[in-house]
Amino acid sequence: MAELLKIHSDGSYELKDGGARSQAIEWNEDGTFNRVVSNRPVIGCSMLVGSISARSYSAQDYWLTTEIIEIIEDDEERVKFRTKNSMYEWRK
Repeated sequence: MAELLKIHSDGSYELKDGGARSQAIEWNEDGTFNRVVSNRPVIGCSMLVGSISARSYSAQDYWLTTEIIEIIEDDEERVKFRTKNSMYEWRK
């Protein structure tokens, strides 16, 4: 199960979502879905982490980032990366 944490400017972490669904999504130029390229963060892709199926009507089922522009740290258990808008850490 993967976790996606947002890293705030003060260095604090906020859990955005977690679950069995972990997908690096590649987009077409027109912004439509192209394909899933990995289950780990990849430069040029958005990262989606969350539930494979719906949890409930009142809770979110996943978190989707904007496109990843930089991988800062990468090891077997975690990847720290920057998107167009934010900093995140993905954990295995």
